[in-house]
Amino acid sequence: MSQKNNESRYVIPPNAENPNLTRVVQGRDHSGTLQEIHVVEERPLTIFLNAQEIVTVMTIGDYPEFLAFGFLRNQGMLHVGDDVTGIDYDEELETVVVRTSRKTNYEEKLRKKTRTSGCAVGTVFGDMMEVLENIKLISCDVKTSWLYELASKINQTPSLYLSTGAIHGTVLCQQNRPLVYMEDVGRHNAVDKIAGWMFSAAVSPDDKILYTTGRLTSEMVIKTASMGIPVLASRSGFTAWGVDIARQVGLTLIGRMRGKRFMCLAGKDRLIWDADPTSVKDDPKEARRKGGRG
Repeated sequence: MSQKNNESRYVIPPNAENPNLTRVVQGRDHSGTLQEIHVVEERPLTIFLNAQEIVTVMTIGDYPEFLAFGFLRNQGMLHVGDDVTGIDYDEELETVVVRTSRKTNYEEKLRKKTRTSGCAVGTVFGDMMEVLENIKLISCDVKTSWLYELASKINQTPSLYLSTGAIHGTVLCQQNRPLVYMEDVGRHNAVDKIAGWMFSAAVSPDDKILYTTGRLTSEMVIKTASMGIPVLASRSGFTAWGVDIARQVGLTLIGRMRGKRFMCLAGKDRLIWDADPTSVKDDPKEARRKGGRG
């Protein structure tokens, strides 16, 4: 499959060619040779819910409305039934304001913050474990052939993740089809953009798979579960608490997906082993991550 055809399958593909997301910087390599490389931009974005300032996040700057929707949704501040009366993004002021007909005041919740293990420092407001009390995800079977096809398609899609490094990608998938590919300096931002798109498009999470390039931490598991997505997969590894929470809420958790290899530490009874791993090729060289590690 060509890169063009692979990318065209996405509802929203990566913004790999967007010149506003990177900057050319000069430096010298190990041999002293002058080089020019593309480095990822970081910009502050302050999110307001009605008149209340909620948080300032560092982001690459694309899809600010989705990021705001998703952040508020994943923090339990924006509800599925809420009547959103407007969303205003001001590029010059680096702010986005989400307006609802429901009066909101999260002053008490904002006092209690948990700094997460996410790159670019994620924040969860209120009691993280309260989010999980009423969550029980649907049981969703996962074919191993889907995992191999998704990994191959995603890893060969032109993206900032492949070209520059120092960034994370998150992809919303359905069976063996990648749908929406978001990137950001922090994996939590990339997930929030996915959540924001799902919220604005009223997309059901029940039959979806969330793929991430980042570690499978407690924060990633909580965000995925709060979105109602029953399967979370990654090229990277796990944290023990992430595994514990996944088992608690019934999330299928799959990590270390590289070539023919993967490891499932939660929900392994939902896997359907319909693919022969010996027939799967290792990742091609061009699909491996370039640049620095994010």
